[in-house]
Amino acid sequence: MDIFNEIKKKLSHEFIDIIEWLDNTNDTIVHRFERYQNEIKNNAKLIVREGQTAVFVNEGQLADVFSPGTYTLNTKNLPILTTLKGWKYGFDSPFKAEVYFVNTRLFTDEKWGTKNPIMLSDNRFGLVEIRAYGTYSFKISDPGKFVVDVVGTDGNFTSYEVNEHLKSLIVTRFTDTVGEANLPIELYAANTTELSQTCQEVMQPEFDRVGIELEKFYIENVSMPEDLKKEIFEYSRLDKLDMVKLSQFKAAKAMEAAAKNEGGTAGAGMGMGMGFVLAQQMGQMMNPQSNQNSASQSQPSAVPPPMPSQMLYYYAVNGLQNGPVGIDRLRELFASRAINRDTLVWKQGMGDWSALKDIDELKSFLGGNTPPPLP
Repeated sequence: MDIFNEIKKKLSHEFIDIIEWLDNTNDTIVHRFERYQNEIKNNAKLIVREGQTAVFVNEGQLADVFSPGTYTLNTKNLPILTTLKGWKYGFDSPFKAEVYFVNTRLFTDEKWGTKNPIMLSDNRFGLVEIRAYGTYSFKISDPGKFVVDVVGTDGNFTSYEVNEHLKSLIVTRFTDTVGEANLPIELYAANTTELSQTCQEVMQPEFDRVGIELEKFYIENVSMPEDLKKEIFEYSRLDKLDMVKLSQFKAAKAMEAAAKNEGGTAGAGMGMGMGFVLAQQMGQMMNPQSNQNSASQSQPSAVPPPMPSQMLYYYAVNGLQNGPVGIDRLRELFASRAINRDTLVWKQGMGDWSALKDIDELKSFLGGNTPPPLP
């Protein structure tokens, strides 16, 4: 019975002389056309539709690649295969070859993401961890290379299979790119468009090696631990706030909390005392002019005038305004290389921002100062 089934199968395939593939799936990239013992009749019709490419492989070696169209398979349009087989009498009998149909359409909305956190070094927060995810789209640009190097002998190669390979490549190159970018940690989420373009340029040569074109690459989100987010928000607020007022505010909140503690008479007395201090501090903050007048009236005339206030400077880092800080703090920032000779600096009285090296009192940071020649 098995012998008759084998003969029936052989005869049914040998009388088929049309080679085509109708894709009824959304995820098949490569489909191998099944023939009995891979035999193809002379003058068989090959139909390659738009969005497809037919790849002929003979004994593991790439033979021919056919673009969309209808072909009659004979020695005229199979010159490479004819050379490989070395036929002396043409195609009078069926010849053997594997035919792979490659889907060349654009595969969109493919997902990628970091399975494990990526470790980065930040100048202010030390070692930090981030995660990222997004989408990408690709298509097969070199079907012959893709079949030989990636598909192999797989008869039905899907987008899921190639995505497993591409995701590892994407995460590796993404990690390298963000590590070399050396941006402040809070700017990664704000510059996803620029990072996406850079990552695509870095990854494209790797995709080209296996015959794939990376059409689009998107970073949808860069996330970090919640405690790190809080630190960044706190840092940004402190960078903009007046530190004197902030310390006064925190002291007032601490005294208010202490006054609320149950402590009998002592607690009540402390509450009253803290209330007076808080009222006095708030009054001073709300009416600094009256404080100055009362201070000047209470002080005897023999007391020397107050010392001149320290000159404060603003400086720019990564396009952001920082400060104000005194000259000693500015010297520390220069020594730690947080700023350099070309950093833009401004102080009250200046018309515009100037480089640190062009401000007379800051030139001492650069070293090598010598006094001017004697008159």
